[in-house]
Amino acid sequence: MGKEGAMFSFTIDDLLLVFERFNLAIWPLQIVAYILGLLAVFFTIKQTKYSMKIVFAVLSFFWLWCGIVFCMIYWAPSYPYAYGFGVLATIQGLLFLISTVKSNLSDCPRINLHFNVGILFVIYAMAGYPIFGYFLGHIYPEFVPFGLAPCPTAVFTFGLFLMMNKKFPRYTIIIPLIVAIVSLLAIYKGVYEDIGLFLAGLIGTYLILRRDKRAGFPSP
Repeated sequence: MGKEGAMFSFTIDDLLLVFERFNLAIWPLQIVAYILGLLAVFFTIKQTKYSMKIVFAVLSFFWLWCGIVFCMIYWAPSYPYAYGFGVLATIQGLLFLISTVKSNLSDCPRINLHFNVGILFVIYAMAGYPIFGYFLGHIYPEFVPFGLAPCPTAVFTFGLFLMMNKKFPRYTIIIPLIVAIVSLLAIYKGVYEDIGLFLAGLIGTYLILRRDKRAGFPSP
């Protein structure tokens, strides 16, 4: 089988088995992920001296966990291409870790189109994935866990970026966008929850770049 064929070699049953083993092994960390996610949303809206540091710290943890634990430890043994995804997610986590140190207080969020779309993305990441998955038969432990697997984490990241009234270096959205584009493979295999991820990647990237250009934010 050629390299291209190998990349498409996993099935939906293979992936659900990975999620099952992963979710059973890490329980009850899924609950902790939701608590951290709500904390990040709260401090995205409620600006304090340390708001951005808290938000970036949560995102850093999510992406590092996705890259190192989910992709490299649980997924890659059955799907070697997952090591590549793991490296990308780990890099994203390190970028957010750097932002945790460098970030300063930003302006309060503005209730506008970008903010509202961001809220929708956050809701989809935290609630849409399990609800959509339920109707597809992807029920715990065979479900995509929020904050602990790359797909809902990427949607959540786009959501927070849109909610913030702050410009970010453009390289911080490259890896989430790659995850969104690659989700077409998962959708093709039957993970239809990722349709929301693909749309979030395209819409989120467009809105973030448009907002930054029109608002004339100073460089972070």
